[in-house]
Amino acid sequence: MKLKNIAIMTAAALLTVSCSEDSFLDNKPQGVLSDEVIQKGGQVDLLTNAAYAALMGPNPQDWSVCFYPATNWSYGSVRSDDAYKGGGGTGDVQEIHRMEIMDVDATNFNVDNKWYHLYTCVQRCNAALRMLNGMTDAQVADRSVQIAEMKFLRAHFYFELSRLFNKIVYFEEDYTGNVSDRSNNEYTRDQILEKIASTMEGAAEVLPQTQPQIGRINKFTAYAYAAKVNLYRAYKQDETTHQVTGIDAALLQKVVSECDQVINSGRYGLMDNFQDLDKVSTGDNCKEGVFQVQYSMNDGSSSAGRINWSNLLNAPQGPYSGDGFFLPSQDLIDAYQTDENGLPKFDSYYEQHYDVWDAATGKSYNVSAPVDPRLDFIVGRPGVRWKTYTDTPCLNTWVRDQGTYGQHCCKRFFVSPESGEMFKGWPWGASALNWNVIRYSDVLLWKAEALIELNQSLDVARQLINQVRYRAANAAYWVKDFNNNSKYAANYKIAEYPNDGWTQAYARKALRFEMRLETAMEGERFFDLVRWGIADTVMNGYFAREKQSRAYYVNAKFTKGKDEYLPITVQQYNLSNGAYTQNPGYASFN
Repeated sequence: MKLKNIAIMTAAALLTVSCSEDSFLDNKPQGVLSDEVIQKGGQVDLLTNAAYAALMGPNPQDWSVCFYPATNWSYGSVRSDDAYKGGGGTGDVQEIHRMEIMDVDATNFNVDNKWYHLYTCVQRCNAALRMLNGMTDAQVADRSVQIAEMKFLRAHFYFELSRLFNKIVYFEEDYTGNVSDRSNNEYTRDQILEKIASTMEGAAEVLPQTQPQIGRINKFTAYAYAAKVNLYRAYKQDETTHQVTGIDAALLQKVVSECDQVINSGRYGLMDNFQDLDKVSTGDNCKEGVFQVQYSMNDGSSSAGRINWSNLLNAPQGPYSGDGFFLPSQDLIDAYQTDENGLPKFDSYYEQHYDVWDAATGKSYNVSAPVDPRLDFIVGRPGVRWKTYTDTPCLNTWVRDQGTYGQHCCKRFFVSPESGEMFKGWPWGASALNWNVIRYSDVLLWKAEALIELNQSLDVARQLINQVRYRAANAAYWVKDFNNNSKYAANYKIAEYPNDGWTQAYARKALRFEMRLETAMEGERFFDLVRWGIADTVMNGYFAREKQSRAYYVNAKFTKGKDEYLPITVQQYNLSNGAYTQNPGYASFN
């Protein structure tokens, strides 16, 4: 049984926190049952399960999760060069449109509610920790393990807060004062990330290699997450300009060591077929899923079940009848083009657009160039087979506003529409498909990145990247032409990187490009660009190219020293009674 099926709804009811002028952060979770009653009854699992449920969002079956997604599709992909907002035009959920074009200020409700949601999740973890700290090992058999799990989850939510908002309030379960009295400038970015990494590493020392219930955090999950946080820590940022000022070699060595804990465990590996990640039967809790958020369908809860409401808006039209948000950018599609050797075109991929729809002829042109096969695992292209659906190929009409956003859909994160794994009707495209926070491919690429920046064992880094490319090169799983199963849907050409010319500079380009191709649309791209210190260069180059064909980008601009992080909102500043400090680049509260 997955952990998600145990008492989540009861726990959520106990822990509902309202947003009021008194600030939700100052309130202990209130409910029908008191802490004493829960403790006496040995029902601390109500609190720990509620903390796990918060991975789906604090109200996981509520509309709010659609607009402030736990999957970060709007915060990490739409704010990057990977994706357009989509939907019914620029005015459809305009606050996300404003994030897309970097027109964000302290009144944006998508920013404010993300902050609120994440701190609600932090408080769920703290509530569970306070209860566990007040109990004994005799009362809770695996008390130390559950404490480690709750600290891990709290660290995860703090990591999300840190990379989104930079200046955040950090507190633990033993803090008894008013949170509104705490400054969000008490700790630097480095200090916050150090606390998070130390928490993950401490959890790894306590957690078992395997857990009795699927979905619970284990030792290797904690090591993997620690590696991710230490990779962020390694890139030192100026507190005022956000410029990367150096890379810490000792932290990179830690990343290598922690990735090795996962790699050498023998528990994880790459799926043979990339597309199997988007099938419940093969993707849920598979060997590639190092850390997955657990979802379920037809589990006795309301509507379809505990499904991924974060992605609810994103199903295309066509057989899903969806709202069609979150569409791959033309720039991302172009990035999958390869050269005559099957390698990426790092510096020239955007010179000719791939797969451009001609409305007059009803056909796509520029489709003969060689491409990485991951393109057709990730992007829905008109005329190309859509997963295992046989009624029609993907059609341009599956996009709601083609004049604004083009004709491409996101092919990831939904099961095939004819599959018995998909819920029929509303919510559109719903299934029990889990969400990957960390995949094994991430761990391989993080280790490769650390080795490249250390300028050591470059050939090992090459082999790690090639493991990921080798999986994509498995022709047995390439997408076939919709009308002719003896042909492929495109001129697929992908090769592993050769040893010749594998210098540090070239390896860095290869790693960063591979990270984009492999994790496209997974909500990570923007954060990678900021971590590497290249967000302004990449995003302003992207805007310059895009505004030639998309009018709504005409005034889009990434402002260095500002747009790396979201602003602290006016609502949160007011709730803090003036204790909060605004991030650099945004208008001061004073």
